[in-house]
Order: sequence, then C-alpha cells, then structure tokens
Amino acid sequence: MINVTLKGGVVKEFDAGITAMEIAKSLGMGLYKAACVCRIDGVVQDLRTPLTADCALEILTAEDPEGLRALRHTASHVLAQAVKRLYPQTKLAIGPAIDSGFYYDFDTDVAFTPEELEKIEAEMKKIVKEALPLERHELDPADAIAYMEEKDEIYKVELIKEHADKGEKISFFKQGEFDELCAGPHVPDTSRVKAFKLTSATGAYWRGDSSNKMLQRIYGTAFTKKDDLDAHLAALEEAKKRDHNKIGRELEYFTTVDIIGQGLPIILPKGARTIQVLQRWIEDLERSKGYLLTKTPFMAKRELYKLSGHWDHYRDGMFILGDPDDEEKECFALRPMTCPFQYQVFLNRARSYRELPMRLGETSTLFRNEDSGEMHGLIRVRQFTISEGHLVLRPEQLEEEFKGCLELAKYVLDTVGLLDKCTFRFSQWDPANPKNKYEGTKEQWEQAQSTMGRILDHLGVDYTIGIDEAAFYGPKLDIQYKNVYGKEDTLVTIQIDMLLAAIYGMEYVDADGQKKTPYIIHRTSLGCYERTLAYLIEEYAGALPTWMAPEQVRFLPVTDRAADYCADLAAKLNAQNFRAEVDYRNEKIGRKIRDAQIEKVPFMLVVGDREMENGTVSPRHRADGDLGAMTFDAFTALLKDIVDTKAKK
Repeated sequence: MINVTLKGGVVKEFDAGITAMEIAKSLGMGLYKAACVCRIDGVVQDLRTPLTADCALEILTAEDPEGLRALRHTASHVLAQAVKRLYPQTKLAIGPAIDSGFYYDFDTDVAFTPEELEKIEAEMKKIVKEALPLERHELDPADAIAYMEEKDEIYKVELIKEHADKGEKISFFKQGEFDELCAGPHVPDTSRVKAFKLTSATGAYWRGDSSNKMLQRIYGTAFTKKDDLDAHLAALEEAKKRDHNKIGRELEYFTTVDIIGQGLPIILPKGARTIQVLQRWIEDLERSKGYLLTKTPFMAKRELYKLSGHWDHYRDGMFILGDPDDEEKECFALRPMTCPFQYQVFLNRARSYRELPMRLGETSTLFRNEDSGEMHGLIRVRQFTISEGHLVLRPEQLEEEFKGCLELAKYVLDTVGLLDKCTFRFSQWDPANPKNKYEGTKEQWEQAQSTMGRILDHLGVDYTIGIDEAAFYGPKLDIQYKNVYGKEDTLVTIQIDMLLAAIYGMEYVDADGQKKTPYIIHRTSLGCYERTLAYLIEEYAGALPTWMAPEQVRFLPVTDRAADYCADLAAKLNAQNFRAEVDYRNEKIGRKIRDAQIEKVPFMLVVGDREMENGTVSPRHRADGDLGAMTFDAFTALLKDIVDTKAKK
C-alpha cells in the first residue's frame, strides 16, 4: 500500500501501481471525465502513470493551465492524424500547444486554403468521435530512427538524432493508426477534445530558420466546452479588429513597401508624429531624472564589437558592411545596441566617484537582422528606435539606481496605459550551457543573479523566472507584454552588468584615492517606439489618448464662410503646441463627422454661422459625443487639462 496526498492535504491509501486515472475515477465520475493530466510530486505527468511510492497527487483539468495545454497538445495530434489521413504524402514537422491553442507544421504540396481547413476539421471530428486512446510507448534511439525513416518522416528523424547521443529511449504516442514522436503528456483519449476550431494557415520556416524550407503551419484552438470556444473565437474576432497590422495601416500610421524590404516599415506622418510626442516626453522626463543626453554613431568597426563580445554573440544578427573575415581591410557593422558606444562617453576622461551615478540616455536607432518568419508589423522589425540608457555607478549605488529605473519604467508604462497588462520576468543564464551564450565565470554569474534577486525581492517585484533568457553579460528584468493574439514580447528591460566595464577598462577614482571598476545598468524606459506604437494602437483600437494622438482637434466648418474662422482658431491652437487641422472639403457636415470618427480624432469642432456670431465652438468628443456650445477659451482650457494630465481619453 502507498499513501497518496490529495488536494487539501487529504491522505488516502491505495494499492501500489494504481494510476492517477483510477484514483480520479474513485473520487468521482465528474472529476474522472474532466481530468486531463496529473501532477505527481510537482511534476506534470500522464494520467496513466502508475504510482509506486508515497506521493502528492493533483488531478488537473482544463481549468488548470497544464491541463488545458495537454488538451491542446492532443488536439495538435488529432490535426496531424487528420492531415495524414487526407493527404498521406504529407511530412510532419512539429505541433506544440501554445498559449492561444496549438499549431502544426506540415511539408506538403497541398495548399491549406479555407476550404481545405474545413475538410481537415471534418476529419478531426471523426477522430474525436472514434475516442482513440493515446498510448505511450518507447523505442531505443536506433530503432526510433529506423521507424521514422521507414515512414519517410525526415523532420522526425532529424529531431530524434539530436537526442540519440544521450542514449535515452525515445517516446511515442499512438492513437489508432497514427503514431507520433512526442514526450507528452496527453489526455487519455481523443474524445476529450470536445470543442476545437482551426483558425488560420500560414507559412513557417522549419525551426524558424529562413535558410530552411518553408512549411505550412495550421493554427487552431481547443477547449472542453463549446461556450469557452465560442468566447475565445469572439475574442479572436475582437483581436482582429484591434490588430495594429490592420488598423495601423488603415489609419495611416505606417506602411510597408516590398521594394524597401521586410521589417523596414515606413512610418507615415501620423505614426511619426505620435512617436515624436512620445520621444520628446521621454527625453524631457529622463532629463528631469538626471540623465545626460548622448548621440552616438549608427555603426562602428568590428573591433568595437569584438571587445564587447557582441561580435561573438550577435554577429549572425548584425548587418555587416565589408568582409567580416578579411582582417586586412576595415569592416563595419550597424549597431544592434548602444552600450559600447555610450561607454566611450564615460571613457572620454578620468572620472571621480563624485560623478557617479552617471546616467546616460539616448534615443537610439538600432539594426538587427531578424529572421523573416519572426517579423510582424511594427512589433518585430529590422530597424527600430529605442529609449536606451546606461547607468555607470558604484556597487553600493546598485539597488537604489535599479529601483529608480524600475519606477521610471512603471511610471511611463502606466501613463501610456500599458502597465496593467505587463508581467515581469527575471531572466537568468543557463548554467548547464554557459560557454555557448554567456561571458564571465560561474562565480560572477552567481554573484550578479543573487544580487539582482535580492533587489527584486526587496522591491516586492512579482516575477517569473526565465532560464537561458539573460543577456550574454548579465541577468535582467524583462517587462513583458502580449499583443492582441497573445504573442508575448519584451517591452522594457533592466539589466545588471558586472562584466563589461572591466573589459572596456572603465574606472573611477574612489574616495580613498584608489581606482575602482564600476557596475553598469542597461535599461530602457519605454523600450522600442515602433513596438510601443503597435501595442498602443491595439490597446486603444486606434483611438489613442488625446495627449499622444497625432491629430487632437479637427475643425469642421459647416459653410464656406466658416472656413476662415476655423483656420484662425486652428492656428491659435497650433501656436500653443496643440495639433489641430481643418476639414476644408465640400462635404456635408454629417460626412465630415463620420470621417473624423472613423479616423479616431479625439475632438471635432463643428462651426457654422451661429458659432461665428456667438464667438463659440461646438466640440464633439469621439466617445462622449456632443459637449455643447462653449467659448473657444473654455475649450482650450479643457483641452489643456486633458493633455497636461495625460488623461486616457
């Protein structure tokens, strides 16, 4: 007999070898039918795992993240089985669960059109009705390779070979005639995938590498309840309406041109104006926090990057001018980050401890050679501008300056309206593979990470841990944000660096007259302006708050006689640094109002003969509607209050 600790600390005795599924059934048919996977002593496992010793057991349903993930992973297997039934010559790549559902990559000549997706969905429904059990089995690496070679599954063979040298057995999950390379876990049988939908098909390079073959990726989602699926699909439709890649183009914030290149967007006047507003605000805000403004080159010789380590760690992602392997000739590279450039400001002359902390800030244009499959609208591009900064400081100043960087970032994100949806990730190195990606010794990394951990805990930051997500020179706090489709990217980062100052020979004379090596904080306050603009467009569905809107006021003259009056008033607003325009078109006032609403202009000022006679304006807010007639001075005061307080309207 074994003792199994269940939810709530209840301990029950069972025969050794009993499975979690059998225990779930003994606890009630409702739990049994809802069960997806289990957690045994903290490890998520298949429900059919036998329990052979005392343990803690949790039965996980689709209400639990791990349970829902297993359900969706099983749905990806159902998808792959359906595709193989319909198109037997298709070769299978990978099919993981993701936050929004699942996907599977296929190598096939069949174009997965909407009509084809309907056929695949119909076949999936048949497989679900068949209630095929998912049965795990294992093979030795050599046998697994031979098995997949016999099936001509070239991508599976490649994956198995990567693990073959470890000598571990290779696991598969079989459902009916379909046998899939997989580590699991899965739900017990296909019938539990009760509500699913294939949402789209797109291209995807094998393993995300543009040098590999382009495959076809089918996305889908799955739930145990139709109501949950319907709610998700409704949310997806709302996401499509907010997608910055759609409405950002429709509202003319940006565009892309094939002849210029992927990942190189043209920021149109509206987008450029919004970015300018944000940039000026950030620069003024940072100046008030003691930052010194710098302006450094867009490129440098390879020797600068070799010294910092970027040449070794970022070379594949850099745009290089010249032959990188010809040491006899000069070779330059566009900068992927600003740190080695800003260090030269500190190195310009000898420094005293009294000058520290030295806070250096720059609106930096950077260049990174992103894979084409990774780029999306303004969120991931090859040229971007960032509110970058580096703080050079004494070790004893580290926590206070880190706190200041975090408070500044949180204030900025709260002001623009994104903070509530942000999460925090403590990104650490991977000690199992230190030489592949990281500079420094194990001792240096342990010191940096323990120091940063103490700071984060002392500041009360609620964070998750990301292993192998650190910069090559130090750990970092990543402030994460998800776009409307649930894809997560880093918006702001704050990094602790105890390595590069010594490499660059950065020193200061301390109070005792001795030369010391400073610490460095790498940080952003708003991050990438292009990415931020994308998130703002999605957050506000294009209706940006008045203070950052490219056009704040549009005058709508009812008659030609009112046009000159509107022009004078618009000029007065523009002279006070507001952004006002006049709609001079020979259109009916209803059409002018409708167009201004569609273009998300915050305030529309309707002006006709009555307003001219009374010296008033009739403002209309895009959300609040008609505000009634008021004097121009009263409206100006209202507008000034909204802009000065950076109200989210």
